Amino acid sequence: MSPPRFDDNRGVLLAVFSGILLALSFPKFGHPAFAWMALTPLLVVLGGPVSTRRAFVLGLTAGLVYFGGTLYWLTSVMTMYGGLPAWVAVPLNAAFVAYLALFPAICAMVMRRLVMAHGAQALMAAPLVWVATELGRAHIMTGFPWVLVGYSQTSVLPVAQLSSLLGVYGVSALVVGVSAAAAVVAVSVGDKKTWGPASAGPYVPAAVMLALVVGVTVWGGLRVARTEWTSAGDPVRVGLIQGNVDQAQKWDPALSASIFRDYLRLTTQAIREGAQLVLWPESSTPFRFDDDPASADLIRTIARQARVPILVGSDQVDRGSAAKYYNAAFLVGDDGATVGVYRKMHLVPWGEYVPLRRVLFFVGPLVETVSDFSPGDRAVVWPVRGHSMSTAICYEIVYPDLVRRFVVGGSELLTTITNDAWFGATSAPLQHFEQASMRAIETGRYLVRAANTGISGIVDPYGRVLARSEIYQSAVVVGDARFLQTMTLYTRIGDVFAYACVVMTAALLLLTRRRVRT
Repeated sequence: MSPPRFDDNRGVLLAVFSGILLALSFPKFGHPAFAWMALTPLLVVLGGPVSTRRAFVLGLTAGLVYFGGTLYWLTSVMTMYGGLPAWVAVPLNAAFVAYLALFPAICAMVMRRLVMAHGAQALMAAPLVWVATELGRAHIMTGFPWVLVGYSQTSVLPVAQLSSLLGVYGVSALVVGVSAAAAVVAVSVGDKKTWGPASAGPYVPAAVMLALVVGVTVWGGLRVARTEWTSAGDPVRVGLIQGNVDQAQKWDPALSASIFRDYLRLTTQAIREGAQLVLWPESSTPFRFDDDPASADLIRTIARQARVPILVGSDQVDRGSAAKYYNAAFLVGDDGATVGVYRKMHLVPWGEYVPLRRVLFFVGPLVETVSDFSPGDRAVVWPVRGHSMSTAICYEIVYPDLVRRFVVGGSELLTTITNDAWFGATSAPLQHFEQASMRAIETGRYLVRAANTGISGIVDPYGRVLARSEIYQSAVVVGDARFLQTMTLYTRIGDVFAYACVVMTAALLLLTRRRVRT
């Protein structure tokens, strides 16, 4: 019996189904369980008689649904805050989604070539190829590693512990491996030519993946049950300030004074509740910290009188020969002096700069509305209470290697500040929080997060959420974290596994080149 054949319509439907399952693997509409079988429909089609060109189209189709379903909120960001009409914002969002969809498309094309050369068993290379394309998505054109498949398992703590060894890409590989094993069974169970009528061959990958998932889950469960990292190191009580300031009101001169007073009041409340370190969100001050000494002095006074360091998100201008604008974080020490400044290194496309702005001349309102920020160039680690800490601003926290660099540089506590008001009441704030939580597991650090409109929270080194706020509420979150120094394997080796996937994918393609005619 030959592998299953699919007409064009059925193949497209299966690719769309994979895209839907991928999109439903993430909050707020989905569930982590969908991820484990998300790529099976697409891989089943790739295991049949399709051309590499057709495979590319099918992968692109799955990618369009995948990213369209998870990044739909970009349209509202551009219309509500970027000043673009819907007729411009929708195709612009679609173009960005189409760019991201190229990575699943490339994965599908590579997988088809491998299957043509080696048969259905080559589907088990899917974890390697998928991770290679995820790594590419995280780095090409500054990268956009949002909703990597591994992030779908952040809340499944036993499975998520694998990231402490191999990073989020290791979790992606495990999840995709299950989809691949199921596809091998679906494609090959009746293929007597390849396996033989009574062969157990098709079930071997499924058995191996089952054993691997069980092993990881058991090990991860035991790891989560451990307590040494939650009782080691020196404790610090943190206060997270959630001002809940609407983006449209933030820079209104008539409201700036009351917004600032609210932040000072909430800070005082956090200190009364025992906070020894206070975090304000990204760009929380309705003024530039460097440019308004009188207002900044009010923050300095609170820090000095309470002997509590305060981390403040605020824009900064470097007035050199050509003025440069930065999205920055200022750490005010317990003596009221500025300990240091961190300038955001990974900027948000369409939010902090417009990619290819000379080419995209038709998005004039967005170019005028979006601040033309410059990227910082240094991973800063600050001394705090005899220890050290770092901060990642906004979506920088979804870059695994960037956060790892802070830890390698000595950070004992991860902090992140963000302004998710841009996202509205969409899936984005929930996606963002879960992706941030993965960094705690990878690096073995407590992570504390202050968000303007939520979610603010505290996550322990195993990914357990110890405290969190609701979105679109003014809140003060006070809770305990710890300064830790133990290094996870991932912190030591970084993305070696992901790069190994790239090398192995390239090697497989080289071996295939001689066996498949173009």
